[in-house]
Amino acid sequence: MKAALIALMLGGLGLAAFGQDTTKQDLKKSGHEIKKAGKETGKAAKHTGKAVAKGTKKGVHKVASGTEKGAAKVKRKTESN
Repeated sequence: MKAALIALMLGGLGLAAFGQDTTKQDLKKSGHEIKKAGKETGKAAKHTGKAVAKGTKKGVHKVASGTEKGAAKVKRKTESN
């Protein structure tokens, strides 16, 4: 009976140590997951920034084109008078 009790106690200690090891691994995995999520967020922000820059550039060029057309129109009207 004593031998069985001792065996159970020693086995229980082994399981407790094993449980701590998996907790440590879980924390490590969660750290990697957070790092990965941070990198993906950074990439998404970079892509968004590039899209905004592209849209802004396109808008500026359209406005410049319209300004040139308007200036040409004014010039034609003033020359004809």
